Amino acid sequence: MAETPMNIPTVDLTDLSSNDPARVERAAAALREAFGVFGLVYVKNHGVDAQALARFYDAFGEFVARPTEAKRPYGRADIWYQRGWTPPNTEVAVASNGQPDFKECYFAAPYPSDESSALEFPKLYPENVWPPDAPPYFQEGLLSLGRSLHEAGLALLRGAAVALGLSESTFTDVCQRAPHVTRALQYLPLSASQVNTGILWGEEHTDFNLLTLLPGGRFLDPKGQPAQGPDDKSGLYLRTRATPEEPKGRLVRGTAPAGCIVAQVGQQLEILTGGTFLATPHVITAPGVPGWQRQSAAHFMHVHTSTVLFPLSKFRTPEAIQNYAPPVLAGTYDIKTLVDIGLAPPSALDQLGYRHYDRLNRMRAGSSEA
Repeated sequence: MAETPMNIPTVDLTDLSSNDPARVERAAAALREAFGVFGLVYVKNHGVDAQALARFYDAFGEFVARPTEAKRPYGRADIWYQRGWTPPNTEVAVASNGQPDFKECYFAAPYPSDESSALEFPKLYPENVWPPDAPPYFQEGLLSLGRSLHEAGLALLRGAAVALGLSESTFTDVCQRAPHVTRALQYLPLSASQVNTGILWGEEHTDFNLLTLLPGGRFLDPKGQPAQGPDDKSGLYLRTRATPEEPKGRLVRGTAPAGCIVAQVGQQLEILTGGTFLATPHVITAPGVPGWQRQSAAHFMHVHTSTVLFPLSKFRTPEAIQNYAPPVLAGTYDIKTLVDIGLAPPSALDQLGYRHYDRLNRMRAGSSEA
């Protein structure tokens, strides 16, 4: 996959929190370009502890190395894999033509679920699932990582609102008590017969949430030891906004500068801004040599499930209305997407409509359950 070098902006969170209007505007201008062209920004002074992250990856690696049967109780299809372990060959990108992502994962919510929201959308707000014999620092590490990323995300969302001339709390208000989730990922080794055959660690897709925070990952060599990348083929690539000159956009390698994390626009933020900010199409390519793995993590910030997804009034141009109408409830949007990517079963869609016809059919059949 060819790499096109482009200058993706970097935002310093200390600029966003500064009392100096010039520093705030510098960060806002970087966000307008980064989220508007690339759908992605690099972030420094983000508060994520690199040593704690490495310690968590060690613990996660210990869990992943366990036999499948030992991990199976934590693979909770009944809650659509929104907590606990996601087995390999489970999730499928919408654009993948049926090829599952070559990875296994672990989900946890870094903050307690909102009880009233859980009544409305129980599968989106389940309790966390933890192995009683989890490796040391596994639970604590994943939760603390998620909270650090969430705080950085809140700062970015406040900055994004200012960058668009909105009230600072526009985006943070709608994500209070939302089903935020942190995910650890282990991209699996390819065999000698699988490399260079088109298998991807993660098919090209856009995230369906509001904002995704990525703290950076690490490669593991065939002996399972952290190491530099095996070649120049593997890693994160993103597709820039389409233009008349480049209708397919450009594929750009998303390699963050040292010490930075990455923040990606999700579909929900794209909808709210009427396409002013762009959800990032991205793909995770696999190496061209066998036996290598990669560990990474992501924190997915969502709008609250009761939020109506439709462009904010400032962005309701004819084009935006054509692209994003009709409005949809965020919780409904979440469920539909989880079905699309294979984490929720197709029967979950039955929960989105009226049940009156089913009840009438049971009554007509004389069922005692009517």
